[in-house]
Amino acid sequence: MTDIFSPARLGELALANRVVMAPMTRDRAGPQDEPTEAMVEYYRQRAGAGLIITEGTQPSPAGKGYWRTPGIHEPVQVEGWRKVAEAVHGKGGRIVMQLMHVGRASVRANKAATAETVAPSAIPCPDPIPGPDGVPVPTEMPRALEAGEIPEVIAQYVEAARNAREAGIDGVELHCASGYLPMQFLSSNSNQRCDAYGGSAENRVRFVVETLSALARAIGPGRVGYRICPGVTFNGMADADPAETYATLLRGLDELGLAYCHLIHIPNAGFDSLDLVRANWSGPVIENCGLTLERAQVVLAEGKADAVSFGLPFIGNPDLVERFRKGVALAKADRGTFYTGHGDDARGYTDYPRMEDCK
Repeated sequence: MTDIFSPARLGELALANRVVMAPMTRDRAGPQDEPTEAMVEYYRQRAGAGLIITEGTQPSPAGKGYWRTPGIHEPVQVEGWRKVAEAVHGKGGRIVMQLMHVGRASVRANKAATAETVAPSAIPCPDPIPGPDGVPVPTEMPRALEAGEIPEVIAQYVEAARNAREAGIDGVELHCASGYLPMQFLSSNSNQRCDAYGGSAENRVRFVVETLSALARAIGPGRVGYRICPGVTFNGMADADPAETYATLLRGLDELGLAYCHLIHIPNAGFDSLDLVRANWSGPVIENCGLTLERAQVVLAEGKADAVSFGLPFIGNPDLVERFRKGVALAKADRGTFYTGHGDDARGYTDYPRMEDCK
């Protein structure tokens, strides 16, 4: 029986245990979208996870949509991430970077004045996005990418992955969920293209398959994962047939030898997304979405997943794995300090105590 504390291998990634820290935006990057010393400490504290997946990191200026999210396209950002990688490795941990291009899900005030807002089609995101002050504001109309520009966007992802590896990060995860650029290509309502990247499911998955193929060639398939959430409606997603779309995607990715599929497992009418993944993808699976320790153990024991990821519990419990191991109650995270927008603000970020400090 597979135990949550047993070691695992996801491609080239050797994990000391099967507890994965899920990617979580925290809005703590510096003025040049570089990781701060507080971010270094935040990830160092949580290095007991078998694998850390970083917060969404923009591969290019156009990929940014939220205030104070980090990038991986400038030298100062690479050096900041190098410090993060060294801190995590120094504690015996492993870390991959989530590459997040938000596409149309962005606010002009959050990004550089010269950075465009692009998408598969000129259809705005209907959901408002928080601006610099945290107040949600309407998004702008994106410019539809021309077919000749798509290889350039893929090349930006590739360069970001190479920068991550140069910084010492162990691999990358392509964010294909939450209504961001890859999912905008996947979803039938946000992708109204009439070329090879739109229309049929085979065409709509092409951007994601080509991007992951390029990432695999650049840094090795065993260091590349991807995150999906079939059926999610966040940021205006409304695919006409998510089961068909994702079965097509998974079959297209299965032969690439990638490190893992990271599934956000939400309820869907007519199909179960974990069953869909297992039927169409033969590689390792990380299960995510509201898991408890008990439920995670069952998922692993039944062979439905190879690792399990936790988000919210890692915010308030930097020593989450040890608390699980020793049966210690979990601390509650302060939702009021999830997003402060200040790179040097430790409140609700690096000031949560470890269990031995709780008397």
